[in-house]
Amino acid sequence: MAAPGAAGGGRSGAPAAEWGGFEDNMQGGGSAVIDMENMDDTSGSSFEDMGEMHQRMKEEEEEEAEGEAGAGEEEDGEFLGMKGLRGQLGRQVADQMWQVGKRQASRAFSLYANIDILRPYFDVEPVQVRARLLESMIPVKMINFPQKIAGELYGPLMLVFTLVAILLHGMKTSDTIIREGTLMGTAIGTCFGYWLGVSSFMYFLAYLCNAQITMVQMLSLLGYGLFGHCITLFVTYNIHFHSLFYIFWLVVGGLSTLRMVAVLVSRTVGHTQRLILCGTLAALHMLFLLYLHFAYHKVVEGILDTLEGPNMPPFQRVARDIPVVSNAVVNTTAKAIALTL
Repeated sequence: MAAPGAAGGGRSGAPAAEWGGFEDNMQGGGSAVIDMENMDDTSGSSFEDMGEMHQRMKEEEEEEAEGEAGAGEEEDGEFLGMKGLRGQLGRQVADQMWQVGKRQASRAFSLYANIDILRPYFDVEPVQVRARLLESMIPVKMINFPQKIAGELYGPLMLVFTLVAILLHGMKTSDTIIREGTLMGTAIGTCFGYWLGVSSFMYFLAYLCNAQITMVQMLSLLGYGLFGHCITLFVTYNIHFHSLFYIFWLVVGGLSTLRMVAVLVSRTVGHTQRLILCGTLAALHMLFLLYLHFAYHKVVEGILDTLEGPNMPPFQRVARDIPVVSNAVVNTTAKAIALTL
């Protein structure tokens, strides 16, 4: 019984082993039941997942659209910001240019309006002016080294005004009819025209001749050179002798001219340059003194006659004799008038 039972058990164990292998294979390779269960587990919420995916995709599209709109707004903002920045920069540049122009204009105005610029040229003591007036009449023979020239304009300016006053005095003491306005303007124009005009011309000539002198020094040198003219004209306008004038012209005017010539010689290199520069200055300076003494009065009288007409005496009534008429003529005339009436 045991054998058959064992055999029956063996027979029943063989199918069991086969089924067990099948089960093992099914479990080991992933059974259909497990796959179906897995599929049932995943497929139970497939519609919900599709709805969520659709909703999520829609949200993503909306987010992308919002992102694109935001990017567009940012680009527009950046563009507008660039335009605003450029406009602001343009305004800043325009304001800066305006401020710079205004500053330069105010600086140029203050340059001519500020008296401190002219202060060094007029800051001088009366003692120094007196010493320079005396030095202007003393020629110094020093050629090897440049002679010193005062760089101030107070003394020359006062000498020019003094020369104007002397010319007015000479016109008043002569037989010239005085008209204050025209006479004053003519005297000022003559004196200042000579001082400024000849100084500018001599400075240009000195530049061509390579002389070491500035414009201020030339104005000072020629201005102090007018001291001899003032002395000569003041004396000869009050003492009317031509011989006395020629003596003062040669001595006093010659000394002041020699002083200027000596200064220019010491500051110029070359014999030809010295001759041209000094000869021109000496000729102009001495001839100007002759003009002021002889020709100035006649020229001013001609100007006055041209502007205001010749000096004509005012109209006056003159008494005249009436011839005596006879009584017969008077009676005849009276009878004729009576008959007509």
